[in-house]
Amino acid sequence: MTLLIYSESESARLHYIFDHIFDRILGLEIKITNDVEFFCKYEKPKINYSKEAFSDELFFKSSDILFEKDIRKQDVSISIYKDVEICFLCDKGALPFDPFAASFYMLTRYEEYIAHKKDQFGRFSVDESLAFQNNFILKPVVDHWILFIKELLMDNFPEIVLKTHKFSFINTIDVDNAYAYLGKGFLRTLGSLCKDCFKLDVKNICNKIEVFCFNKKDPYDTYDFLFKTHKKYNLKTIFFFLVSDYGFYDRNVNYLNQKFRKLIKRCSTHCSIGLHASVKSIDSPNHILIENKRLQSIINRDVFCNRQHFLNLNIPFNYRNLIKYGLKCDYSMGFPSHPGFRAGTSFNFYFFDLGINNTTKLLVYPFSVMDVSLKHYLKLQPDQALDLIKEIINNIKAVNGVFTSIWHNESLSCLNRWKDWAGVYEKMIKSTMDEKN
Repeated sequence: MTLLIYSESESARLHYIFDHIFDRILGLEIKITNDVEFFCKYEKPKINYSKEAFSDELFFKSSDILFEKDIRKQDVSISIYKDVEICFLCDKGALPFDPFAASFYMLTRYEEYIAHKKDQFGRFSVDESLAFQNNFILKPVVDHWILFIKELLMDNFPEIVLKTHKFSFINTIDVDNAYAYLGKGFLRTLGSLCKDCFKLDVKNICNKIEVFCFNKKDPYDTYDFLFKTHKKYNLKTIFFFLVSDYGFYDRNVNYLNQKFRKLIKRCSTHCSIGLHASVKSIDSPNHILIENKRLQSIINRDVFCNRQHFLNLNIPFNYRNLIKYGLKCDYSMGFPSHPGFRAGTSFNFYFFDLGINNTTKLLVYPFSVMDVSLKHYLKLQPDQALDLIKEIINNIKAVNGVFTSIWHNESLSCLNRWKDWAGVYEKMIKSTMDEKN
């Protein structure tokens, strides 16, 4: 079924958000017209997106942002509608806000193009975000806004058939450091031992001796546990591997190490494989191509998915580089220091480059939970972390959305600082399985 939309004018921004909401999420074909007479005579489902209503049609009052070409600081006020935060408020129309402008603002990460404070790694800081400042970071507001539109369409056009969604789960594992001790090479291992001796870290020294000399399992070698757990719950998983050159922030095992290569191949037989683009690739974008070729040569197939190491995402430049070097999907959309919804949605969406006002072919998969955020940034205990994860799962279930999590092989280790977190991981998975069933 085709939905007719009246708009005084068209723009790339307008097409982008209408395509996302009506086509990708609601499953409707749309046709846009600026012919008032044609629109008024049209007797099938239609909406008016403009400054003024004509008669009694379904009317959404339009904001200016979708018809602008520049990027400027927007005056964004927040209110509440049906227990959901809203912005781009208006005093007329079917809703007390412009859901299309609001969704565009969130999905395009408009606020990240405006001058802002960065964290110690040069990333957009969560406390600069509209969602965090107004306490709706844990709520997928864009998904709620689309449901408001869906309800209005169904109420006004009972004959309309819309796409339905079911709660789903995308499980991802980042391998920043494949092994705690093994595969680091003589100099790195010697340096690490000297550091332990200087600190009188007897426990770590003993652990290393047991691994090197007595065949004890490396503490970061949690892959058997992962595969067993995934098989138990019939869970599909994506592993993101860091295969960069050694650097201050990029410290994985060398990609030429045979044990590491065998691990990647083993994972590729069980799961999907993605690139964990290095921090170095931020300043040297050609490393995306170099690292992806390395990963592809190990598993003998193309790799199209990426997640930035340290979630170091500088919009729009990172995404432009990913597109340039052939990556089709990115899983970096989230805040490293806080769980929740950086773009206000749990669903994937295409990246819209505000700098050139154009929809790209890069598909962005947002995540809402990461182990490091919970433990290191929020400093939660395992039971507290699980409660927060369940809250987010429930928030996503309310919109029949997609729960995407990030865990690391090392956070499932037996080392003291991660004690009991493997239990949180499995309970999280079980919780998502319970929600799905």
